[in-house]
Amino acid sequence: MPELPEVETVVRDLRPHLIGKRFAGVQVGPLPLRRRWEAGGEQRLLGRRIQEVERRGKWILLTLGKDLHLVFHLGMTGQLTVVPSGEPLLPHTHLVLTLNRGHQQLRFRDIRRFGSASVFGPRTEVEHFFQEAGLGPEPFHLDPKYWRRRLAGTHRNLKAILLDQRVLAGVGNIYADEALFEARLHPARPGKDLNPEEADRLRRAVSTVLRRAIHKRGSSIRNYVGGSGLKGSYQREFRVYGRSGQPCPRCGRPIQRIRLAGRSTHFCPQCQPK
Repeated sequence: MPELPEVETVVRDLRPHLIGKRFAGVQVGPLPLRRRWEAGGEQRLLGRRIQEVERRGKWILLTLGKDLHLVFHLGMTGQLTVVPSGEPLLPHTHLVLTLNRGHQQLRFRDIRRFGSASVFGPRTEVEHFFQEAGLGPEPFHLDPKYWRRRLAGTHRNLKAILLDQRVLAGVGNIYADEALFEARLHPARPGKDLNPEEADRLRRAVSTVLRRAIHKRGSSIRNYVGGSGLKGSYQREFRVYGRSGQPCPRCGRPIQRIRLAGRSTHFCPQCQPK
């Protein structure tokens, strides 16, 4: 699933192509997405100018005025790209938005159909949706007191905490493993067991790893491409994720894999003692 660095890369790619443009055509595919496309959504979008493209957690938000927003989630295999209008339509393309002058199109493609494209009204409606979804704060603006309090108040393991979008928005399986390695913390340790220094170390590690990944345009393991269709390269720099049995880049001990929070979890038993 695309995580914060991948979604941020898509947003940064799309901004120069979309801001100031209008939707001159809207074509919705026949297959349903995870969230239903509302009846009449196409008409609401036609002629509207794109004022802003931004990210919230793993969501992509297009502002089309004070009263209209278009919100995407990439799910497991979603791709949101700007392409020349003459490019052949790839299978599993569910939404095609033609930009004014007709030379380019914004296309939403999703093989497994866990993604979504939804039309919302005012910004308050979008914020209410995010609030109902329990979306937590952004990792780059994380209040240290909030973070220590959330860790101290739970018996859950660190991996589960990092994956919980209600606690922290945007982190998924890849960057949870990489951040825990960066912080030298075992993924199975309960949050309440961390002292203030360890809690701050993990908070900083999350931000550091995410920024590194954004700099490399995210990680392209399977389907992910940025908004311009280019792949990311951070997968070449993984220190623990997907490296079970390979030597730790710090100490040389084999990376181990266990199951935590329902997900495969990778760590170094030497550098991340329990």
